[in-house]
Amino acid sequence: MRIRRTLAFLIFAGCVLAVTTKNRAQETHSGSWTITKSHSPEMVEFMISEHRHGGMSSHSSDWATSDFPGVDFSKPGRQDVHFTITRDAGKIACEGYLKDGEGGGVFSFQPDANYPREMSALGFPIDEEKQFSVAVQDVSLEFARQMKNEHIEGLDADKLIAFRIFKVDAAFIHALRAEGMKASDSDQLVAFRIHGVTPQMVHDLRGEGYTPDEDTLVAMRIHGASPEWIAQLKQRGYSHVDLETLIAFRIHGVSPDFIDKLKGLGYAHPEPDDLIAMRIHNVTPEYISGLRQRGMRDLSIDQLVDMRIHGID
Repeated sequence: MRIRRTLAFLIFAGCVLAVTTKNRAQETHSGSWTITKSHSPEMVEFMISEHRHGGMSSHSSDWATSDFPGVDFSKPGRQDVHFTITRDAGKIACEGYLKDGEGGGVFSFQPDANYPREMSALGFPIDEEKQFSVAVQDVSLEFARQMKNEHIEGLDADKLIAFRIFKVDAAFIHALRAEGMKASDSDQLVAFRIHGVTPQMVHDLRGEGYTPDEDTLVAMRIHGASPEWIAQLKQRGYSHVDLETLIAFRIHGVSPDFIDKLKGLGYAHPEPDDLIAMRIHNVTPEYISGLRQRGMRDLSIDQLVDMRIHGID
């Protein structure tokens, strides 16, 4: 009899533990969603917010309307909606309402039990918390295999999520490599996408005789040294200026307009270093014109810079 009572207690305790674990999982992988209209056709802005441990984690991005099975975004007025987003990592079951294509509701996430094991076999361990994130970003097993086959340095589950967020895929990597880039560092690939380094940009620069490395490309985009801007400088006689100098032009404000105004004052083609020095020390066309009005003409750039350094206004 005592054995039976003990067995019954263990079964009961196991059931309680299972219910508690299930409830915790539901708390960890549940939350709310909202859908608003996007500026892009056939797209909506989908924000999903996971409620966990007294806090909230949100992600918002444009999704194709086809990602929401059974939802008619063209239907006017209010409608109740139920849809399930199915990923390799699990299913996100959503319910709520839309009014004229916008609305919100709640969701629950059911993780796929096989996914962590298969990802681990590929070399990308996934814990319970991360499994929801990879589901939202659609880090599929096929995508993980593709990226592994690209032999990318520093690649892990977090980088796979970042790749999906910033649209680093095999086509992007292959296009960069076709332009002579190594394209094998995960951080650099994400930085390329964040700052807008494209295969076309690399192609255009190589067409001008440049062989930029990854860091230089990112710096050029950060400071706005685009191929189009470089072409404007070329029209003014500044061709084949090294990329570091071009970046310095952007940092210090050496622009085509600045060069044109100097030419109008008789400084037809200052050396790149002189242009940078003028901007650093605030030798502006207005400053030069002011000096001329006071009778100080035919000053060299070195003299103008020296005057500024010594506070001669």
